[in-house]
Amino acid sequence: MSSQPHRSGFVSIVGRPNAGKSTLLNTLLGTKLAIVADKPQTTRTVIQGVLTEPGAQIVFLDTPGIHEAKTLLHQRMLESIRQAMEDRDLILFLADATRAPGPLDDQALEWIRDVKAPVLLVLNKVDLLSNKAAMLPVLEAYQGKRDFEAFIPISALNGDLGPLKAEILKRLPEGPAYFPEDHLTDLPEKFLAAEFIREKILHATREEVPHSVAVVIDVWKEEPRKKGGVLTRILATIHVEREGQKRILIGQGGSLLKQIGTEARLEMERLLDRKIFLELFVRVTEDWRQRAQFLNELDQSRQAGE
Repeated sequence: MSSQPHRSGFVSIVGRPNAGKSTLLNTLLGTKLAIVADKPQTTRTVIQGVLTEPGAQIVFLDTPGIHEAKTLLHQRMLESIRQAMEDRDLILFLADATRAPGPLDDQALEWIRDVKAPVLLVLNKVDLLSNKAAMLPVLEAYQGKRDFEAFIPISALNGDLGPLKAEILKRLPEGPAYFPEDHLTDLPEKFLAAEFIREKILHATREEVPHSVAVVIDVWKEEPRKKGGVLTRILATIHVEREGQKRILIGQGGSLLKQIGTEARLEMERLLDRKIFLELFVRVTEDWRQRAQFLNELDQSRQAGE
């Protein structure tokens, strides 16, 4: 038996869009849970990921990037960030080590101005710096804007996160685990499937299409396979706001939609560890980002996994 007390707590990851929050979550967990793309607002809701190690359990909350609320969807995203910072044991403020703080960083800092939890400054993307001394002016700029508990340089993509985990554990309270040892997330499988479809769309499209996409799982049916195991049949609708966006997503002869479906299916099979049959449809739902009823139905589907 270890003489060290067991530690557990909730840690929210916040920052501007594209700071690398979802990549950090995935690397900490050792598995891909949050979708990742090189576009702002890839993460639209809070993603819970639980890391359980001998003597400790850390419940991470990956949040959407802090941004201007231009639509009702954006407003709800910002509200999810606000909730994720309430009653946390620790906040990780993730920033880009390769550039000084700008207006979006200042906006994100404003959100954590009055939080009661301790805040760690985590400077990400240090692997992009050929000269690590170039990070010092960036660090000084952030320290001039707020008092942080500690500063940790990392590469969320391929770096050693041991020092970051050590700093987190030092500040978590003593207590039992909140979840069973094999618990990874509270997100339903159907939500994760919809997110993987959306990720492949983000990678395959440009301009206004990625931000105009919502994915709804219409059918989720599990049936035994003749060779053993389970086959999950999934029918999903991709909602876009304009007819032109629908044409782009389908592609010539349905080629792009087929590519998106194949890549998403492989991602689902990896995470869910079973065979998947996936069929995709595209539907125009005009201005869905401003429609409260559609957003309510989307939220209910996420929460219930239906």
